[in-house]
This record gives sequence, C-alpha cells and structure tokens, in this order.
Amino acid sequence: MPLVNPLPSNHDEETKKLAEFFNETLGFCPNSVLTMQHRPAISKAFINLNKAVMENQGRVSSALKRMIAWVSSNATGCRYCQAHAIRSAERYGAEQEQLDNIWEYKTHPAFSEAERAALNFALASSVIPNAVDDEIKTNLYKYWDEGEIVEMLGVISLFGYLNRWNDSMGTIIENGAVESAQQYLVKTGWEKGKHI
Repeated sequence: MPLVNPLPSNHDEETKKLAEFFNETLGFCPNSVLTMQHRPAISKAFINLNKAVMENQGRVSSALKRMIAWVSSNATGCRYCQAHAIRSAERYGAEQEQLDNIWEYKTHPAFSEAERAALNFALASSVIPNAVDDEIKTNLYKYWDEGEIVEMLGVISLFGYLNRWNDSMGTIIENGAVESAQQYLVKTGWEKGKHI
C-alpha cells in the first residue's frame, strides 16, 4: 500500500494538461504525479521543473539524461525511479548495447569517455556523503561545458527529489515501467520492492 493514494488523472485539469508530457517520455502519467495532485501546486511545479530539466540545451542528449537519472536512482536504491529512467532512456533512443549493459557503464565499450564522465558525476552526486571531488570535476571539464554540467546536475537533483518522493510514498509502479525493468534490470537483481 502506498503512503498516500494517487488521485484520478482528471482530478486537476491543469495538471492533466501538463502531464501529457509524460505520454511521450513514459507512455503514461506516473503515479507519483497523480499523488502530487493532492496539492496541485506541487504537481504543476514538478511537471514544469521536469520539462525545464529535460529540455536539451547543449550536447547532453535525451538518452544520456535518462541514463544519468538511472545511475542516480540506482545509487539511492529507488526501484521505481530505476524502472522509469531505463524506460525513458529506451524511449529516447539509448543504444541497445548501452541499455543491455548500463550496470557496467564504467568499463563497457558501448560507453564513451564523455558518457562515463557524466555517469560518474551522477554517481558521485547521488551518494551520501557527496563524493564530487576535483577528479570528478577535472574529468567532467574534459568533455562538457558549464551549461551542460548544469543540465546534468539538474537531472541528478530532479531525481534526488523523485527518489525520496517515491521511496517514501511507496508509489505503485506502472506496468510499462515494470516491462522495461524486466527487460533490462531484472538480470542484475531489480525487483518491484515496496512499489507493488
């Protein structure tokens, strides 16, 4: 049982309209957003932040942003967000070999050094205590400019919010997210956990 039950998708018309964004990214409106509707100002602010963070301003691709979200969610242990991130990475054109080997991004040849720098930044930013150090910074600046680093940290921070929200809420995971997790994450131990 979730901590707070999601409301119907038509509970707040403005949220419903804004949430159409998720039909592209996930193929459904997430239960997390439907739960946020208990206070529509939160659901609307969250959707607008999500849109701003996921908008591409530089070379950080939509697929890479979703892989950053996955690494961040994996570091915090949020199974709901892991499944959502891998599903949206799949929908946004991540290479099949990367999806199949996301767990081995540090060594697998499907990932470039620039992608590794971004994903290592995601990992270091997501653990407690924070592990961003001079080595992470130096490596990031080999491949990315300041605006792109801001985009990356926007994704990491957005998923920090979502990881805490969904793990604390015990948000019920949607079938579409489960399908993607079963395809890419089950082989290394992913399960629904509290999100059933």
